[in-house]
Amino acid sequence: MTSLDLFRLDGRVAIVTGASSGLGVAFAQSLAEAGADVVLGARRVDRLAETATVVEATGRRSLVVPTDVSDPDACTALARAAMEAFGRVDVLVNNAGVGTAVPATHETPEQFRSVIDVNLNGCYWMAQACGRVMQRGSSIINISSVLGLTTAGLPQAAYASSKAGLIGLTRDLAQQWTGRKGIRVNALAPGFFESEMTDQYPEGYLESMQVRLPAGRAGHPAELAATVVFLASDAAGYITGQTLAVDGGMTIT
Repeated sequence: MTSLDLFRLDGRVAIVTGASSGLGVAFAQSLAEAGADVVLGARRVDRLAETATVVEATGRRSLVVPTDVSDPDACTALARAAMEAFGRVDVLVNNAGVGTAVPATHETPEQFRSVIDVNLNGCYWMAQACGRVMQRGSSIINISSVLGLTTAGLPQAAYASSKAGLIGLTRDLAQQWTGRKGIRVNALAPGFFESEMTDQYPEGYLESMQVRLPAGRAGHPAELAATVVFLASDAAGYITGQTLAVDGGMTIT
């Protein structure tokens, strides 16, 4: 086996949540290109069908499962559907997320809780569901954010709290499961990548933030997706409990 072979995911099954658009589509495509069959979960079923087409164009199989990750029963159903269709779950990419930019003195309890319920609680419910059926050698990848590590000039208390909490959850699940169950758990902290969330930023915001980026540009989804493949694969077999910032250097400035 060569070093490049370690990055292959042939014969494995990956679940990607939030797979109906943006980065979720990129993750699903890259995992399929690496050899995995991909189970796609999200609330927008019509958009999931489009992602399934992208996966199947690589020659891999896909399964679409309507899923609201804030519902623990829906998370269990997603993992069960994957097991019934493919007989295994090897990779979970906890990508489903929502964001708000509400000033802290105006944010309602409902607004705050709705973000936490998807971005943090939903990742926990999905990890629980998959952790019950995954075998040794499996990998969970939580999509956090650089806003869990630093600030970026917008009022995002709920979002930043959820993403910082996800980093803590990653460490604890790695501590619980890596030795006992053989499941590695890591997080990515992406910087600025084109997505539905960045489409909502105020005009000129991304350009103003580039002074904080030694790379001098926003990231390309394929660059983040390749990092997901790395953490999912045996190439990252000795990495667990870590948060990897993929941010063009934002967190070092």
